[in-house]
Amino acid sequence: MGGTKIEAVVMDHASQIVARQRRPTPRDDYTRILDTIAELVGAVEADVTAGPLPVGIGTPGSLSPATGRLRNSNTVVMNGQPFVADIQSRLDREVRIANDANCLTLSEASDGAAAGCGVVFGVILGTGCGGGVVVDGRLRAGANGVGGEWGHNPLPWPDPADAQESPGHVCWCGRRGCMETYLSGTGLALEYQRSGGSEITGQQVIERAEAGEAHALAVRERYAHRLARGLASIINLLDPDAIVLGGGLSNVDWLYARVPELWQQWVFSDVIHTRLLRARHGDSSGVRGAAWLWPST
Repeated sequence: MGGTKIEAVVMDHASQIVARQRRPTPRDDYTRILDTIAELVGAVEADVTAGPLPVGIGTPGSLSPATGRLRNSNTVVMNGQPFVADIQSRLDREVRIANDANCLTLSEASDGAAAGCGVVFGVILGTGCGGGVVVDGRLRAGANGVGGEWGHNPLPWPDPADAQESPGHVCWCGRRGCMETYLSGTGLALEYQRSGGSEITGQQVIERAEAGEAHALAVRERYAHRLARGLASIINLLDPDAIVLGGGLSNVDWLYARVPELWQQWVFSDVIHTRLLRARHGDSSGVRGAAWLWPST
């Protein structure tokens, strides 16, 4: 489940996708979200003439260990809902749930760009800005279920000369200065607009930068600096073998050279062996990771 689309796939025992369907996310209607998921599951089962199949779901936000309800989702209509109970009732089977960034990280650590790495940090740079941690092939959701929730930490080392960074933008979560407000595709688009540009999408900002527009190039460079600072804080904390980027902004080739150049000034080490990698499975990595919530048998 993403902020703009919901995707369902069927994977075979060789981890190959054999059926796929996508539909827009009805962001403001919880019941329609449940309906859409149920419709998609039925559609892909029909495509492979099988069912009922095991279902894993990657969703924005996470489940509260206290209530079992969804929290911290940027699809805010989901928050506070008994999502697991509701979708299991709709599908009449057990469903396994994990944060969407956790699913991306699990997919990429299992058979993707970071296969064979001991510690992997995964990032989604899309509608929101999630993160996930896999250690020795296992997801680490943590004691409070918020392992890897990187996007709702404040942007580190704010630039005192940058009025956009102090005290920081108000995030949908109610706090100021969250990295999601800067590093998501939405944040990139707003940065372009706030600094004197027109109202366009994050993808259009990148396209204009690649075409040589001076304003877009300056916005892209500020974005790289902020991403480098955010990821440097992760390297200082986890010291991962690899950081894998997913989401729409992971397709910006320039970032993979520029960000490691920049993060050196904030990483607390004289050597940096952490690799910055693009998700091998692209925007399907999250849904593949949801399938990986069920062991292959």
